[in-house]
Amino acid sequence: MESLALQAFSTVTTTPFSLSSRSSLHLRSRPITKISQPSVFPSSSIPTLRSPLKPLLLLPERPKPLISPIRAVSRNDSTPPTETTTSPPPQGAKLFPLFLSVSIGLIVRFLVPKPVEVTPQAWQLLAIFLSTIAGLVLSPLPVGAWAFIGLTTSIVTKTLPFASAFSAFTNEVIWLIVISFFFARGFVKTGLGDRIATYFVKWLGKSTLGLSYGLTLSEALIAPAMPSTTARAGGVFLPIIKSLSLSAGSRPGDSSSKKLGSYLIQSQFQSAGNSSALFLTAAAQNLLCLKLAEELGIVISSPWVSWFKAASLPALVSLLLTPLILYKLYPPETKDTPDAPAMAAKKLENMGPVTRNEWIMVGTMLLAVALWVCGESLGIPSAVAAMIGLSILLLLGVLDWNDCLSEKSAWDTLAWFAVLVGMAGQLTNLGIVSWMSGCVAKVLQSLSLSWPAALGVLQASYFFIHYLFASQTGHVGALYSAFLAMHLAAGVPGMLAALALAYNTNLFGALTHYSSGQAAVYYGAGYVDLPEVFKMGFIMASINAIIWGVVGKFWWKFLGLY
Repeated sequence: MESLALQAFSTVTTTPFSLSSRSSLHLRSRPITKISQPSVFPSSSIPTLRSPLKPLLLLPERPKPLISPIRAVSRNDSTPPTETTTSPPPQGAKLFPLFLSVSIGLIVRFLVPKPVEVTPQAWQLLAIFLSTIAGLVLSPLPVGAWAFIGLTTSIVTKTLPFASAFSAFTNEVIWLIVISFFFARGFVKTGLGDRIATYFVKWLGKSTLGLSYGLTLSEALIAPAMPSTTARAGGVFLPIIKSLSLSAGSRPGDSSSKKLGSYLIQSQFQSAGNSSALFLTAAAQNLLCLKLAEELGIVISSPWVSWFKAASLPALVSLLLTPLILYKLYPPETKDTPDAPAMAAKKLENMGPVTRNEWIMVGTMLLAVALWVCGESLGIPSAVAAMIGLSILLLLGVLDWNDCLSEKSAWDTLAWFAVLVGMAGQLTNLGIVSWMSGCVAKVLQSLSLSWPAALGVLQASYFFIHYLFASQTGHVGALYSAFLAMHLAAGVPGMLAALALAYNTNLFGALTHYSSGQAAVYYGAGYVDLPEVFKMGFIMASINAIIWGVVGKFWWKFLGLY
């Protein structure tokens, strides 16, 4: 999520399951020590790793209460890993990040000369906004807590009236994002996502490359109805990848990781951004991008269809090429996986026929997607379509209200998304965004850049700035409006600029181990080393940029976006 900040992700772990289990996301209730190479498999669920692991996929489901990450099991371990607890961490804000975050706002407010074109109210709000963004990056407090403090500051200083400060909490797009988390929980709880992915393993899993394509295509299929990249990664695909890898003798944290696990992790990680970019409802940040674009006057008609049409060709080309490119650049030692289809077939046999709740989940998501596609002509907004879908799931018992209440990430997202969107909207209303974009436009004009060249410079800047962010949605809230305004000021066609920035937002989710929620999930599996994450993240980012730039140039011209 489907883009999460690392702060939010740190409170969520996935329940372990092999290809034979069906589990949902659970929340940690107590702190644990920081340990190397976290694994989604508890020690009690893994038989001895010194013998072949083909039976692993057939383990019966064992109920687990609250699961914490554990260290990876090494071939030389003589004792099983144990979960270690510590005393609660210190309460309150971290002093040094707090000092830096507050200092940035104070410096802007009192030491940087206010431009004559900007009102005192707008300049003060900019200082508070920058301090809030700095806190999202430096993390003196959890994201939601820091955003709430920023919101409170804007009211206490009389920068914004109470109604204006809280106006974004009624934003339809934000509630659509919140409901998307509940849909993701339904997919995991019913086991439907697990079943779909297992079918692709059965059909395409005879070779390592085919196995990678099966997982990649199954995520693309699930993505529009499971709008959280982190939930897809942790709730569906990582457990399957880990089970297959362990069965092939590929374990995290040692040289055997190169047999299978490292490649499958990298392939799925690097492909996930393209799956998220393919559909408007495949990631929470997509919806936020279009809402911010609308505030700058760029309204996209039939947004679900328009988004898909523009993304379809470059995203599909990238999805088809990514596993193959990584197969050449980052090859697995095991080339063939002849046992995977049989294990997947056995898993499906153990799962039994499609359950009532799975059929309800399928029907509800088909209805929701149909309303997202056709809702505009029917007069049903996207948020209302999502509300209808959630109501059906609640009425028929697929989800209960406790499922919704326990989805802490959804409520946390509601809080800090609303704060960021509200502040960004007020900055636009007060003229800050237009002033900043005008300054950048003058610089670009002084360089005599054409709008295509300006598009390339601004897109690259927006992309690589993400090295400073630990959240795709945080990046959008902080910079999307400003960069879109710069594009418009440089003469870039509005719809092209809005969609290109939004697609870009998904692609940079695989830059680093902290660049997105799914990044934390896949890196935490222990199959890839940190240097490999940065190296392959940069290489694949460059390749994706070339694919989207070249293919997109001709495709978007054909569609009339410019």
